[in-house]
Amino acid sequence: MDGPEREGRKLHRSFGGLALLGILLVVAGLVGLVYTGVATLTSMILFGWLLLVGGLVGLVHAVQSRGTNYFWLGVVVAALNIAAGVVVIRHPHGTAEALTMFAALLFLTGGVFRLVGSVVVRGPQFGWTLLQGAFGLLLGLLVLFDWPHSSLYVLGCFFSLALLFDGLGLIAVGIGGRRIVSMVSEQLTPGGDNEEGTDPHTQDSRKRSEN
Repeated sequence: MDGPEREGRKLHRSFGGLALLGILLVVAGLVGLVYTGVATLTSMILFGWLLLVGGLVGLVHAVQSRGTNYFWLGVVVAALNIAAGVVVIRHPHGTAEALTMFAALLFLTGGVFRLVGSVVVRGPQFGWTLLQGAFGLLLGLLVLFDWPHSSLYVLGCFFSLALLFDGLGLIAVGIGGRRIVSMVSEQLTPGGDNEEGTDPHTQDSRKRSEN
């Protein structure tokens, strides 16, 4: 019984760690929603470092695979990632402005396509698709009309919301996992339903053997 109990305690601690990580992400998301400018700058720096590290790792893999047909393609992709990472790290504000403009254009085009598609097709989800298209179009126009000032808060708001929802998901998984582990552990502990002392079939067999 020591083995299952030990594994149960490990799982209990692991799910507790997930819940704690979720709480930290929720707190970070809430702080980012309050200080959207800092969140935008932080997300850009993280994005730049991810590109830089990914480019270096890709370059190492390309060097290890030299002599293959994909060697030069890997080198070019890695070099582009490294260059983009350096540019983003050195110019986070300009990168935020460019990405905000790109996001606004995506919202506009997506909203227009959804609006036109919902009107032309008129499927069973007509109202919902029409609402999504109108919301995307309105959001794109709001971001575009306030550009470049909108670059100070749009990306930071998205980044903070992503942290917030990811944290809530981890909290739900951690709490649910701890409850499941606790229920299973209670069934395996002495005096549980699966023990021989309370199993009616086991008690009957013991009585027959004693008689």
